[in-house]
Amino acid sequence: MRRIRSSGFWGKFGRRPARRDRRTLAFADLVRRAPRLPSEYDFDATYLAVPTPMFGNDAHGDCVIAGRAHQTLRFEYLERHRLPVVRDADVLREWRRENGGTEDGLVVLDSLKEWRTRGWRVGAATYRIQAFAAVDFARPDEVRRAIVMQVGVGLGLTLPFDAITQFNAGRPWEVTKGPGGRPDPQAGHYVYCPGYTREGPVCVTWGRRQPMTWAFLERCTDEAWAMVDARDSARKRATGTRGALDLPALRARLAEATR
Repeated sequence: MRRIRSSGFWGKFGRRPARRDRRTLAFADLVRRAPRLPSEYDFDATYLAVPTPMFGNDAHGDCVIAGRAHQTLRFEYLERHRLPVVRDADVLREWRRENGGTEDGLVVLDSLKEWRTRGWRVGAATYRIQAFAAVDFARPDEVRRAIVMQVGVGLGLTLPFDAITQFNAGRPWEVTKGPGGRPDPQAGHYVYCPGYTREGPVCVTWGRRQPMTWAFLERCTDEAWAMVDARDSARKRATGTRGALDLPALRARLAEATR
């Protein structure tokens, strides 16, 4: 996958074009009782300042598994009130297993299916999700809702070159005019979002937290995913989100989708 250098920064991409499956669950269909949406939300400020390792994404196109690792840290903290130790070697091993030992990127949908069915190994533990569902990224409230419910939102982005310039300068990702503002088909990237501000989501990528505007999200995103942890997400909820997911509907739709 393509690597972009700008002002001394080496960034690596690793998301292949989005793939569709008619059986995919819709997140909106699984919400039984929508929680109140605060104007801003930050998992890390609410619970714990979770570290943001690079997970090898500076040298390898492993952004899909790096995003999974960032989400696993938060899922496990919710369940066990402590962070697991996720090493670069864990991320790279899973990435190479899923891409057949090549340096190719991954299709997010295929990788999510692997996470749900086979799980991934971190040290001696194996972590799985119960389900994943498509989020309508054209509806900001749906993105906010998935984040607040601590289901997690993963975004498949096609980044413009100007996004690298903005990242290097410590600025939010926002829409710009001109050739540098056009999404580059070779710059497919995947990020995990644990929060949002009034201006837009905040993701974790390339070793740090990176905000973006809602306009940038809509322009540069072509897939968004909510994940339900295999153990705790269905049972342990923060105040205001308990019972928000329709678990009987989730199980029924999951059984239908996996026939």
